[in-house]
Amino acid sequence: MKKLILASALLTASMVSAQQVSNITGSGASFPFPLYTEMFNAYKTQAGVSVNYASKGSGGGKRDIINRAVDFAGSDAPFSAAEAKDAPAEVSFVPMALGAVVPTYNIPGLTTKLKFTGALLADIYLGKVKKWNDAPIAALNKNVKLPDLNITPVYRSDGSGTTSIFVDYLAKVSTDWAATVSKGPQSSVKFPVGVGGPQNAGVAGLVRQTPGGIGYVEVTYAKANKLEYGLVRNKTGKFVDGGDLKEVAAASDAEILPANGIDSITNSSIGYPISGYTWILLYKDQKYGNRTKAQAQALVDLVQWMLSSKGQEFHDKLDYGRIDGQAAKVANRILAGVNYGGEAIK
Repeated sequence: MKKLILASALLTASMVSAQQVSNITGSGASFPFPLYTEMFNAYKTQAGVSVNYASKGSGGGKRDIINRAVDFAGSDAPFSAAEAKDAPAEVSFVPMALGAVVPTYNIPGLTTKLKFTGALLADIYLGKVKKWNDAPIAALNKNVKLPDLNITPVYRSDGSGTTSIFVDYLAKVSTDWAATVSKGPQSSVKFPVGVGGPQNAGVAGLVRQTPGGIGYVEVTYAKANKLEYGLVRNKTGKFVDGGDLKEVAAASDAEILPANGIDSITNSSIGYPISGYTWILLYKDQKYGNRTKAQAQALVDLVQWMLSSKGQEFHDKLDYGRIDGQAAKVANRILAGVNYGGEAIK
């Protein structure tokens, strides 16, 4: 009887301790920021826990989680070899949403959705295609009156998961890009031409302010800024709209997500070709520094809710793809492995 009373008291103390955790901190990717803003506002209402998320780019988020400056990070890019080495312990990547990176542009008076190929986008960002009425653009858009207007490529000036997705795609479709700029996913690259802006919002803002500008942003930012964005040809030859969630989901479904939850789905066999995952990053073993089990439990509770049907319901209206099917099983298995000093967190 004494043992039962003691166990009950310990359980009650644990619940009270968990309830006292009222604030969770995160930082990182701007790619999912509109989604996370809605989700975290809803979570505060439902669970009474405030989630303070600083949208500073995937590079900043990865640095913060490596330095253990936040409870979790958001990233649309995996760790580089150097980042993985710098992390003091194993970091789990939990897939949280799918998104589309779209080529958005500002051509005064033009409201047509232009068509692009990956090779054309690479040549624009390599500085080979310089005007909007140049032959490679005109050939794809035969019924569109294109202006004799200089193209100003806009890119991310900060470490960016959106950049990682975009340049990963360009490396797969352009041998010139792979040979001269980047061979695969990188959060920061040296663009040969153009101007830089911070975060998705900064790129969208620069494109909006620059006649002739072209940029790459998560589709939600193009829509929020009322910017035109183009269709991109996939492997089947179809010109696909990145705002079509079925096409983004198709790109994901074409790949089997590995057990670690990390995969590139750019240039997949079907669907929208510049699609990608965004992840929540947290330490697999939550027992570090002065961190309490209550803090670990509160974080796991948050991520579990984000993966649940209540959390995922925000995705559709904000143009993000849900994590479901096989990807959801992988995500939940990864989260189930998060522990506190080897002790399971339920």
